[in-house]
Amino acid sequence: MRSIDAAQRRARLAVRHRLSPTERSGRVAEIAGSLVALHATDPATVFLAVAARGGDLTPAEVEQALYEDRTLLRMLAMRRTMFVVPVDLVPVLQASCADALAHKQRRTYSRYLHQAGIGDGDALGWLGQVEAETHQALLARGAATGTQLSKDVARLRTKVNTAPDKAYSKPTNITTWVLVTLGCEGRIVRGRPNGSWASSQYTWAPIESWLPEGIATVPAAEARVELIRRWLRTFGPAPVADITWWTGWTLRDVRSALDALDLVEVDLDGTVGVLLADDLEPVLAPRPWAALLPALDPTPMGWQSRDWFLGSHGPHLFDRNGNIGPTVWWDGRIVGGWAQRKDGEIVWRLLEDVGADAEALIATEAQRTAEWFGDVRAIPRFRTPLERELTA
Repeated sequence: MRSIDAAQRRARLAVRHRLSPTERSGRVAEIAGSLVALHATDPATVFLAVAARGGDLTPAEVEQALYEDRTLLRMLAMRRTMFVVPVDLVPVLQASCADALAHKQRRTYSRYLHQAGIGDGDALGWLGQVEAETHQALLARGAATGTQLSKDVARLRTKVNTAPDKAYSKPTNITTWVLVTLGCEGRIVRGRPNGSWASSQYTWAPIESWLPEGIATVPAAEARVELIRRWLRTFGPAPVADITWWTGWTLRDVRSALDALDLVEVDLDGTVGVLLADDLEPVLAPRPWAALLPALDPTPMGWQSRDWFLGSHGPHLFDRNGNIGPTVWWDGRIVGGWAQRKDGEIVWRLLEDVGADAEALIATEAQRTAEWFGDVRAIPRFRTPLERELTA
């Protein structure tokens, strides 16, 4: 069995994730595609992930790709997580992830409606009617917020208490339920937010405004194969457990997709991993590099087993739910964390000694990050111990 050590995995990470300065180039959609997808639960992550890899790109160019050129699209996909993806990948994610999410969401919400006595015994049919009315209202408007749509569709203001026997539970209207389900189904899409690029107060638009022909239909099994192929090209080699975690699929579905690919097993310092058979040639390590990656960046969130680049720093940099905060990287390893203070200053702390030369390059990256932020202030949605300490 061929062995691939941590140094080679870090070299692949540097080159394929565009973190080495010599690789920092390309259009916004190309950068997103090289990472398969950009995490977008925290809106700022999308912009800062591009900033770390995009050379001279600006926030305005990311906004143009998202909302004017529309080469990217926001959607719920793997692990019911929000991502920004190139439009050519949308059919793959729709078939492999989002269709199943839509089914699950609709089933869950209709159960709550039934428990609340809404729908005259056919809560699922009632919900479908509200979805259709909402979609038509959005088509008429062209773009709208949830609040605007709830004025057009009275039933969106229906309130449901999902846990009436719990003191903490309060009635909530179903607007978000309907919009999220329509989004999962690929009928509507999140558009430009109200506010800065760090805002999450999105408007909604019909999918036709991004993809005039709608989302192409791909068989689910075929889509799973293609998604894993792309993932392995970016994140491989890796244990099968990492693929299962990242996709959120059953192990059965993952193994079925892997069986359709031409793979080889490799030894990853004592752990068995898989790699595309045409990707065995070593990647030449670039010169040492530094980077500041944002919270939930797709690189550290691409694997579940992270010891080979994280070391023992996890308790400082992750919250209790497994969300990573802003990280400082040196030559393929996480060596510290950073944060933005209220006055805009970028502050950082090393968790190990990396030497004066490395610190100088990290300081340069911190300055570059501050310039990208400009007047925008963005507190990570998921706060981690070190990020809190740095902003206290």
